[in-house]
Amino acid sequence: PLTLQIILSVAAICCCVAMSMPQIHIVNMCVDLGFGSKVGAEMLSLMLLGGVISRLISGVMVDFIGGVRTLLIGSSLQCIGLILYYPTSDINALYVVSLIFGLSQGGIVPSYAIIVREYLPPQQAGERVGIVIMASVFGMAFGGWLSGLIFDLTNSYQLAILNGILWNLANISIATMLLLFGSNRPPKVLAN
Repeated sequence: PLTLQIILSVAAICCCVAMSMPQIHIVNMCVDLGFGSKVGAEMLSLMLLGGVISRLISGVMVDFIGGVRTLLIGSSLQCIGLILYYPTSDINALYVVSLIFGLSQGGIVPSYAIIVREYLPPQQAGERVGIVIMASVFGMAFGGWLSGLIFDLTNSYQLAILNGILWNLANISIATMLLLFGSNRPPKVLAN
């Protein structure tokens, strides 16, 4: 259980460092591209709306395929969203990419709670979920700061996006290892 707790916490940090770049910096990125803060706020709103939809869809998915597979799918789609941000500077394309990114990332963090429920002792779930979610909060804070630092050093968001992609690939690697080398039991169907 302790090893899995540490692995899940590291995965949560990695996914949220990646997730934080667009969520925290999209408004400033739009200002720097000359579109203004209003456009950036609209893109952030669209991204967050997509996140709500993604969270609902992921909640249904986790009932059928389990937490690890849901985590892997969400993290892989989030990475695709980040990759799409990399070459994009057209206003219309940024709206589309912001929606795509939002639709990909909303269910990632809640899937950690399901993984804890599936693989760790139930009497420890409250503590262990709290630790993993706290790790994700740390990842969001650290990722936002790190992306800002990278921007300050390079005066460009390109390397900050690339940094997010690399952290996301680390998360995908961890989720893949959990899927391949984790318990051989099938995921519990959580819905009755």
